[in-house]
Amino acid sequence: MTEAHYIPRAIEPLVQRVVTEFPALVLTGPRQTGKTTLLRHLFGNTHRYVSLELPDVQAAAHADPRGFLALHAPPVIFDEIQYAPALLAYIKEGIDARRETRGQYLLTGSHNLMLLAGVTESLAGRVAMLRLLPLSHREISGQPQAPFPWEERDSSTPRASLA
Repeated sequence: MTEAHYIPRAIEPLVQRVVTEFPALVLTGPRQTGKTTLLRHLFGNTHRYVSLELPDVQAAAHADPRGFLALHAPPVIFDEIQYAPALLAYIKEGIDARRETRGQYLLTGSHNLMLLAGVTESLAGRVAMLRLLPLSHREISGQPQAPFPWEERDSSTPRASLA
């Protein structure tokens, strides 16, 4: 997808904020929701990009995780981290060496339990986890930050009870 066709996402302000507050971000979600596109759009000028989807890249990450991370030092986007989950322990080590540095590692992955378990075990307290869903009507219509219909109500209008 070219920059001219990029569709702004409602989650962008949150992603940008999280990257200034946490050493790492994991952006999960179903396939083809735009995780990679979003991160490359927001951070393509400040972070290197590495896809872990290719077999030779996976092999390099598995064979020598320390060397792989030294070759791809932060700030970096690791796309499809579920293909190299062993990197998570070494990413933790890198974060701990530079604990005050925010936005070091931006990771994407399909939402699955193995990834979540690895992240929560390896990166607890060091990572923010966000989930990107498919495009919403507001995003498609070019108004990603537009309020939801229930947010537009006048505060003097009584609201229905959920109880």
